[in-house]
Order: sequence, then C-alpha cells, then structure tokens
Amino acid sequence: MNDSTFAPRTSVEQVEEGEDLAPKFDAEGLMPVVTTDAATGEVLMLGYMNAEAFTKTIETGEAHYWSRSRGVLWHKGATSGLVQKVIDLRIDDDQDAVWMAVDVAGSGASCHVGYRSCFYRSVPTGAAPTPELRLIYREGEKTFDPKDVYGDAPNPTKL
Repeated sequence: MNDSTFAPRTSVEQVEEGEDLAPKFDAEGLMPVVTTDAATGEVLMLGYMNAEAFTKTIETGEAHYWSRSRGVLWHKGATSGLVQKVIDLRIDDDQDAVWMAVDVAGSGASCHVGYRSCFYRSVPTGAAPTPELRLIYREGEKTFDPKDVYGDAPNPTKL
C-alpha cells in the first residue's frame, strides 16, 4: 500500500471539516469498524481495517477487514458466502473509526459462531463482576451451523 492512497493529514480543520479522506490508523496500523444491518440498524459486528482492507472495501463495495487473531486480510463471506455488501460507509469526525451499514448475503448472519450478530449476549449490570457472573443470551437460535460452513477448521479466535 503506498502512502498516496489517502490524503495526508495537514490540519484539524482539514480532517474534521474538509472533504479529504485522510484516515488515521493506530500504532498497529488498524482502525475500528462498527458494522450494522442497513435495513434494521442492528449492530452486527465490530472489526478492524488496515489501509489495505479499507482500500479494498472502498474499491469493491464489499466489506474487507484485518483479522487480528489470524493476522490476515479477510474478505467477509469469502469462505461462508455471507458477503457484506456495503450500503453506506462513513468515517467519524477525526477519521479514526468507520461505520458501515451493510446487506448480508445468505442467511444474513455475520458471526462466525452462527448467530446473526456477534453481539448475541448481554452482560448483567448493577453489581461488581465476579467469576460467577453469567452472560444472558439475546439470540435464541443460530442462523447457521458453523461446522456446515467451515467444516472442522479450528476456531479463528485465539484464547
């Protein structure tokens, strides 16, 4: 990725009020991305993009991410068929975070575990957390069986 892909960051005014796309990636070269369903607004996932993933997303109109757990560029849906077609791609005021509204192909799921959203559990509040704290499932059923989609491939999430 060459440095001329995006506009250089020259001033606060240019970044916050201008029309130049001048994203700021963190020290690891990443920028967080909140992905929502274009029709419902439901939060589907939080991912990260490096400059290459951001560029490919802009070029193709399909979501690309950087997988921190696998250390690879990831075209969402390349394996599962659950491609995320970008309907709206927005960058925040200081250009260091992205929000994407997407349509998801297939079953509409975005979580590799099989649920529609990666945010399928709630954390109880109102008391100090303890090892006995239990998460509350908000999605009752999986949208697809991960073994049918991914086979016996190891879970991409590192513990």
